[in-house]
Amino acid sequence: MSEPEAQLPPKDQSHVAGDEDIKVAEQDGVNDDGKAKKKRNRTKKVKQSDPPRVGLTKIFTDGIFPVGEICEYKNDNSYRTTSAEKRALENAVNEDPEETYQNIRRGAEVHRQVRAHARKHIKPGMTTTEIVNNIEDGVRALVEEDTSGALQAGIGFPTGCNINACAAHYTPNAGDTTVLQLRDVLKIDIGVHVKGRIVDSAFTLNFEPTYDALLAAVKDATNTGVKEAGIDVRVADIGAAIQEVMESYEVVIGTTTYPVKSIENLTGHSINRYRIHGGKSVPIVKTNDPGIMEEGEYFAIETFGSTGRGRVVESGDVSHYAKVFDAIKNPPLRLATAKSLLKTIEKNFGTLPFCRRYLDRTGESKYLLALNHLVSQGVVQDYPPLWDIRGSMTAQYEHTILLRPTCKEVVSRGDDY
Repeated sequence: MSEPEAQLPPKDQSHVAGDEDIKVAEQDGVNDDGKAKKKRNRTKKVKQSDPPRVGLTKIFTDGIFPVGEICEYKNDNSYRTTSAEKRALENAVNEDPEETYQNIRRGAEVHRQVRAHARKHIKPGMTTTEIVNNIEDGVRALVEEDTSGALQAGIGFPTGCNINACAAHYTPNAGDTTVLQLRDVLKIDIGVHVKGRIVDSAFTLNFEPTYDALLAAVKDATNTGVKEAGIDVRVADIGAAIQEVMESYEVVIGTTTYPVKSIENLTGHSINRYRIHGGKSVPIVKTNDPGIMEEGEYFAIETFGSTGRGRVVESGDVSHYAKVFDAIKNPPLRLATAKSLLKTIEKNFGTLPFCRRYLDRTGESKYLLALNHLVSQGVVQDYPPLWDIRGSMTAQYEHTILLRPTCKEVVSRGDDY
């Protein structure tokens, strides 16, 4: 399908370009007339390393990060592009250091650079632990993760590393030895946050052509959702458009043809500060959801396609958790270890999702009983892996969009997807 008119960030800014000037003084010397030469300063641009480990503020020293894909609003909202009142409102928002668009754009540029390296280097034979560690080390370095407990910048949620029929909410726990295989279909879901503004974007990799059509269906469906999204748009209309595109595709395996189905009980979602699921859902099938999108909101437009039944169930060991956003303060916890663990969670993650590996990094050990107690008391929510039927294949693509007063910005858009 045709894309909306858009402006992509210049290629020389998207991945390794930088602005930082390192002053390099030339050696002292003399001119032909015997007078001393003046020192001249040459400039040298800082470039990203391979693997990416250079913090973005060392590259973009002016604090201005690449703008995402800009899309004009359609139909009744087209006036917003030229409205002086809307432009003034946008300028006011962007002057607030806590809400500035530069926060989300910085996170998006981290995402683009880290995923570019991941897409190039993930290969069959790697363990899922190797895959997520490489990604997360990159995110921590590029976003210059704050380790003081102030939660200024860091990982937005555990890196999803979902294989085949597992569509979402799997990341390896300690000791997991799962190895990526040649015929696997791998979904990578990466989160980055700056001052609580979360970039949530995902892609799918396959290593031989059997499921190319599945990936094409889901990418097309996600782009359709991005295109249809906008201020005052009904989320039900977006879901219907996504489903129509998704289910126009088929996957042929041998002599059997499988229709691609939208996974009906997975959705996109609004994103609030420090809250990955902000309260609104964006369906990927036709529904009667009365919700609408509003000015200033952030959304993750994500779609999932499957060769199976198009519905997921919870199954397997839990790795993903998050403190409940509106949980009561000072809950009545019976276990002293649970009280201590809750303090660790609040200091290091707040209400951002975390996984067991992240607890391990804080120095916590033998915490499962305490963690399960927090879950049972409604203080922490667990998120088990989500599976379609065994033997099916699932794919995912996702972008974060910002409904600015004057335009729609696809902040996570890159040259890759």
